[in-house]
Amino acid sequence: MATFTYVTLANAAGTDLGHSRWIEIDQTRIDAFAEITEDRQWIHVDPERAASGPFGSTIAHGYLTLSLVAGFLDEIFHLDGIGMSVNYGTDRVRFPHPVKVDSRVRGRGEIVEVTPVSTGLQATVRITVEIDGTDRPACVTDVLIRVLPADDFVRV
Repeated sequence: MATFTYVTLANAAGTDLGHSRWIEIDQTRIDAFAEITEDRQWIHVDPERAASGPFGSTIAHGYLTLSLVAGFLDEIFHLDGIGMSVNYGTDRVRFPHPVKVDSRVRGRGEIVEVTPVSTGLQATVRITVEIDGTDRPACVTDVLIRVLPADDFVRV
């Protein structure tokens, strides 16, 4: 895990953060996500029908894959001695390859850019969700993190 302070983060653009652990995407996880989001499309939840569909099996929801990014980021990126950090959003989310049931995925990170903003710093961290045994990624997104320095932390 890469750890940064407010000062070292300011100059961290271009830093490779490595990768997280592998996570298995089984049908139980896919079904649970379908229930929570009420997205029960057959390509996700009907193994029998999906077997004869375009992917040959059920696949994870794109948003299920995207939702794993926060956990991957937590495994590979740590801020120490700061006032606060918040998820400011994401830029350019893409799903280049489906995640078939029983695949394993992990997140690989890189700090793409760090820019000053009125409240402190904004780090753009590119997370690429890799699929074990597949050359194409499942998801690529730029996560925006706003970071306040420790001495400027004020409750709002």
